[in-house]
Amino acid sequence: MSKLIYKEESYELIGKCMEVHKNLGSGFLEIVYKDALEYEFRNAEIPYEREK
Repeated sequence: MSKLIYKEESYELIGKCMEVHKNLGSGFLEIVYKDALEYEFRNAEIPYEREK
């Protein structure tokens, strides 16, 4: 197994995705998850570009 270059960053991003899934569950439209991830990233001050 290869090592991750950005291990801490990857862990944090996956954690935010898991948090969104835990809170919302399944069954929503994609836009709902996009908005929720945007909210989580902003609160954690994680830089991102939406739908680049």
